[in-house]
Amino acid sequence: MDKRRVTTTINETLCTGCGACIRVCPSGTITMEGKRCEITGTESLSCGHCMAVCPESAVAVAAIAPDSLDFSTFTLDTTWLAHGEFRTKDLARLMASRRSCRNYTTTEVPEDLLRDLVKLGTLAPSGTNSQAWTFTVLPTRDKVLSLGSAVAGFFKGLNRMAEKSWLRALLALVGKTDLKDYYTEYYETIKEAIGEFESTNTDLLFHGATAVIVVGATPDASCPREDALLATGNMLMAAHAMGLGTCLIGFAQKAMEKDKSISRAFGIPDHEEVHAVLALGYPNEKYQRATGRKPTITRFT
Repeated sequence: MDKRRVTTTINETLCTGCGACIRVCPSGTITMEGKRCEITGTESLSCGHCMAVCPESAVAVAAIAPDSLDFSTFTLDTTWLAHGEFRTKDLARLMASRRSCRNYTTTEVPEDLLRDLVKLGTLAPSGTNSQAWTFTVLPTRDKVLSLGSAVAGFFKGLNRMAEKSWLRALLALVGKTDLKDYYTEYYETIKEAIGEFESTNTDLLFHGATAVIVVGATPDASCPREDALLATGNMLMAAHAMGLGTCLIGFAQKAMEKDKSISRAFGIPDHEEVHAVLALGYPNEKYQRATGRKPTITRFT
């Protein structure tokens, strides 16, 4: 289906011709014809601005899933929250309180909570409203361990390559220093982690998380990586509010990005790129206070 196809309709009986939908439409899909607003454009982002702004509920966008704001674990107040209406200090407290979790209980997360978390992820913005992200949910500890074994296999192979000093040197000679840098920064740590995983089942990759959400994107997205990471950011904040701990697992993302067979094993087709791997579960840790961040470079020019 053409992602720009117009699915917007206007109820002529309800429309008063106020023009609010025309002012907020980014695609010029709607124009004023006489005393009523009409669909005259040939393209639409299906963003729903027109639907959200209409005081008479006269606009509908069929491309928007009717259950996209229906949640299993809570009821959403769909009244629009105006700019400045939410207290900044409450949002800042949530952001400052969320920390990467590396200690989890063995309790698995209910699937309806995971589904709601994904829906909250999809409320993020995306380039040209592409919404071409994908979410692959591994809802059990066994599935998480299966992914961990696949990732460990990838890094065992990479370590074998990195052990060859002649190969590191040869690649560096032609300007490819990735293997050399990997050997310097990660080889020993990865070797020890794989050894512990294989000998004692110590999980230094997912830290005992009972679920994983793999966030990807299809190639028709305008900004696939950015979109996926924005959705992931939503889920990081939402998970904390839901009582869950989270941790982004960069090693797993890198392995799935480089070795498509890992993604394939979990039902992810080759045309999808994996941009984030989010481990989650019920946290077995409790903090006393929020802390800050390192100094940052901020410019006003």
